[in-house]
Parts: sequence; structure tokens; C-alpha cells
Amino acid sequence: MYSQQFYKFLLSWGSSGTGDGQFTQPYGVAVDPSLNVYVLDTANCRVQKFNGIGKFILGWGSKGSGNSQFEHPSGLAVDSSGNVYVADTFTNRVQKFDPSGNFLLAWGSPGSGNGQFNTPLGVAVDYPGNVYVADAFNHRVQKFDGYGNFILAWGSEGSGNAQFEFPFAVAVDSSFNVYVTDAGNVRVDKFALQLVSLPVHIRPGPILPSISRNDNRQIQQ
Repeated sequence: MYSQQFYKFLLSWGSSGTGDGQFTQPYGVAVDPSLNVYVLDTANCRVQKFNGIGKFILGWGSKGSGNSQFEHPSGLAVDSSGNVYVADTFTNRVQKFDPSGNFLLAWGSPGSGNGQFNTPLGVAVDYPGNVYVADAFNHRVQKFDGYGNFILAWGSEGSGNAQFEFPFAVAVDSSFNVYVTDAGNVRVDKFALQLVSLPVHIRPGPILPSISRNDNRQIQQ
């Protein structure tokens, strides 16, 4: 039997403006396990949360560089616990919030070192809570744990395999495959997680969540 798939329109919400349920250049959208919808209201420098039928629940954020403030936020993701991650592009950091919009922590600073960013545009979270950031002008993807600890990075500028020209967005599937929109090369790149066995004498110890007041992260006081 032949069947044809299609999607039926259900509803829409929003209008231009700065009030609750209004938007100015909404860039990102994500859904949590409870089917609440988060919208990155980029030019209004905020996140808005709705239920699945578009009823406004709450919003947070304002223009600035402090905690819970944004400067052109471009990427949005929600983890399996409902925590919200925002790629805050012009402040070169990632901010993490609980489902009620309370600030939890932030990490990142301008630069090209591990854990630093140059115009982060996209963010994604896998099921265990690892965070992937499309670090656009550094032409790479960086991976962190949910506490902002750096795990690894890959990519360089170019058009070859595992090279990028301004990666804009990143996504990860249930098998931990990572997908990257490579804007300058006009393509999508897919990467698979590879595990390499190391000799016992050079194996790293366990990576434990840690927060230092001397690194690139900030935590809620």
C-alpha cells in the first residue's frame, strides 16, 4: 500500500514587538521533554517560554554582558532535564539556565584557545548532557560537559573533510553523530563519535565536574 506523508498546519503565535509573546528577529527554537517551547528572541535579547499551544509562560533576559543578559544570542538548546543553553554570540560565551530561567553558569571568553569563542552561533546538547558549540569564526566545533568543562574540539578553516568556513549550526542525534551546517562551504558535515583505546600508563583520570573562580566560567552565587 502506498501512503503519502504530509504535515497539517495547527497554529501559529507571535507578532512584532517587545511585549510578552511578541518577537523581534526570533532566531532559535527548542522543545523540552514536557513539550514546552523556548524561543530565542534575538533582537529583544531574551528567551521566551511557551506551552505547546503558544501560551506565554515566562521570559528572561535583557541587553548587556552580565548574567542573564545577552548580546545578539544566536543559538538555543534544551537538555533532557529542561535546562536551557544559549550561545551568546557577541559576548563569546554560553549561558546555562534552569527551566524557570534562573541563571546557573556561563563559560567562554574571546579567543581561540580551548573553551574560548569567536562568534559562537549554534549550540546543541546530547542525551547525557554534553554541549556542542559551533564556534563560527574559529571554524570549529567545541564539546563541553554540562558544567562547561572543555572535552575536545575539531575543525580548522578550509574546504576539506573536517574543515569549515563559518559553521553556523550544530545538532546531535541519539547515536551521538554530530551534524554541522558549514555555511561558507554550502554543505552539511556529519561526524561520528570515535573511541580510541589508550595504553594504561597514559590514560587520563576521570573527568569530574569542577568549578573554578579563576577560569572562564561563572556560577550563580
